[in-house]
Amino acid sequence: MHAAQSKADPVFRARGLGKVYRMGEVEVHALRGVDLDLYPGEFVVLLGASGSGKSTLLNILGGLDAPTSGRVECQGHVLTDASDDALTRFRRESVGFVFQFYNLIPSLSARENVALVTEIARDPMTPEAALALVGLEQRMDHFPSQLSGGEQQRVAIARAIAKRPAVLLCDEPTGALDSRTGVVVLEALERTNRETGALTVVITHNAVIAEMADRVIRLSDGQVAEEHRNASKRPPRELHW
Repeated sequence: MHAAQSKADPVFRARGLGKVYRMGEVEVHALRGVDLDLYPGEFVVLLGASGSGKSTLLNILGGLDAPTSGRVECQGHVLTDASDDALTRFRRESVGFVFQFYNLIPSLSARENVALVTEIARDPMTPEAALALVGLEQRMDHFPSQLSGGEQQRVAIARAIAKRPAVLLCDEPTGALDSRTGVVVLEALERTNRETGALTVVITHNAVIAEMADRVIRLSDGQVAEEHRNASKRPPRELHW
């Protein structure tokens, strides 16, 4: 059964999203009327050049930023007029974030970095289970300085998915990695998407990564320029850039 059948309710429903940043006298339109539905279990790639609005969109979906206009719902709850407390709870309970830089705490082992999240989550995986899901069962007690960049990013993915979020939002997760290491990280994301069922949204400027997605949404100048569904998904190990 395909994840994005029409009868499934979207995890996110965005309508008319606009975002204007004011820099002195200048207005920068980062988003211009974006409409978007994202469904449970999907692996979605948001593709676009630097400045296309993709990070702004991701931050609004994740409750890290608020739009200037428009409306976002997540699982039926309106985010756009939610209180700060409600947004904090939403980020803590429903969203896993993975960024380009891993943001691990250097003095904590891989297991302890993941445990930071599991200790405050409602129904978490164990740190061990989350690290096993990304293939790091042999590296749990290593510190970030003892791990490669790709391994550190996989710890960050384990940390993000350990709270069993409804959605995993990834901002250029392979941006700091070479192609071979990036593929291993993408395999970890593909596996966590398949095994946890979390809607997974990856933003990237790298068009090759789009080949592993269920659906590709291309942003240009703050608008959805194009959207298509891949007839067949390529496994990450076949991707090269």
